[in-house]
Amino acid sequence: MNDALQRLREAEVKANTLFQAIEDRQLILPGKSEKELNTEIFDLAFELFGIEKYWHKRIVRSGRNTLLPYSENPPDLTLQKDDILFLDFGPVFEDWEADFGRTYVLGSDPAKLRLKADVESAWLEGKAFYGKYRNTITGSEFYNFSREMAERYGWLYGNEHCGHLIGNFPHERISGEKTANYIHPDNHKLMSEPDDHGNPRFWIYEIHLIDEEKGIGGFFEQLVS
Repeated sequence: MNDALQRLREAEVKANTLFQAIEDRQLILPGKSEKELNTEIFDLAFELFGIEKYWHKRIVRSGRNTLLPYSENPPDLTLQKDDILFLDFGPVFEDWEADFGRTYVLGSDPAKLRLKADVESAWLEGKAFYGKYRNTITGSEFYNFSREMAERYGWLYGNEHCGHLIGNFPHERISGEKTANYIHPDNHKLMSEPDDHGNPRFWIYEIHLIDEEKGIGGFFEQLVS
């Protein structure tokens, strides 16, 4: 296995441990603001791994804020008793980036529970598609597959892209913000192509499903390479 990919997978295992600890310690509770939960997760990551560095802004979104993509900066909401929320954190472990996102449901609302289940199932379906065609698909083709898959599940896709490159921190200084670095409808470069220095590229795949009428969204992301 490529050494860089191994390090990225090790970072993701630690990110998964952090998210499991969030559940085990029952940090996600109604009456708590998104900002409060965000701070508690930051403190927990420091306790478990000594992490203070994140390669992108830490996201906790609940209620109608779950409709919004990463680029937005909505007002702070308070978690409700029958709510949906998602977390999107990019911790850096020993200079290797992770990017991990999960959806949670408070209560028993059937639409929200279905959304949580669907966003996970859709990610796995997308991963299988990528695994089968990874050497022949472009970023545009993978994005279009993901958008059409969202509609097949009965939702809309909630972002202008469905993933991005990841690597040794800070990967963005090396790769920049070019469309070719995203699983984007305008990226017609093969996802399997190496970077400008001849190194393999590794991808985070993200699924963001939304229902604008119900005002809910779900999110799931992790390494797909």
